[in-house]
Amino acid sequence: MTSRQRPSRRSASEVTISASEFKARCLTLFDRLADRKLRRVIVTKRGKPVAELVPPSHQVPDPWGALRGTVKVAAGVDLTAPVLDEDEFDAAKGILHR
Repeated sequence: MTSRQRPSRRSASEVTISASEFKARCLTLFDRLADRKLRRVIVTKRGKPVAELVPPSHQVPDPWGALRGTVKVAAGVDLTAPVLDEDEFDAAKGILHR
């Protein structure tokens, strides 16, 4: 695609674009898909469709804190207590390999 050519449009919310042009504009196209300004992007190679990009069908939840409240700690368990005895660390004695 030359610099004067524009991606072909099938409809107002659908774009067909060559793979080389997609490489240059992919972040902008992703933003337009995320904002629902585009319904579909068709990527072609030598004029034949090779990929179709569509926005997710639903909002993807943020993974941060997704498991909050799902872990139960048994009574009497101290999660901050050491799990190994200090004499088990050879590195403290200068021994790095056994």
